[in-house]
Amino acid sequence: MIELISSSRCTGCNICVNVCPTNVFDMVKGDVPVIARQHDCQTCFMCEVWCPDDALYVSPDADRPTGVTESDIELAGLFGSYRRDVGWAEGGRRSPSPEIMARLRG
Repeated sequence: MIELISSSRCTGCNICVNVCPTNVFDMVKGDVPVIARQHDCQTCFMCEVWCPDDALYVSPDADRPTGVTESDIELAGLFGSYRRDVGWAEGGRRSPSPEIMARLRG
């Protein structure tokens, strides 16, 4: 389940809003998107894997909010962990092209 969006990491690109298949996020013009329908999250990790800023954390085992904080996730080194695991982070397989990323930014 999506747990949080890091307000210090997120640049407001809204890729998470555009890739989420269950419409969990709401876009906020000029600000960080909000997790508006957390209960609709299906833990598909699409938002986390596509986030170019490693600003999202999806808990792989939670089926309800756990109350983790941004500092908890930062200290545990979990921001960007799914991208690293699937090879999209630096040093892994090639990331999506700039053209695809531009389309996702809307």
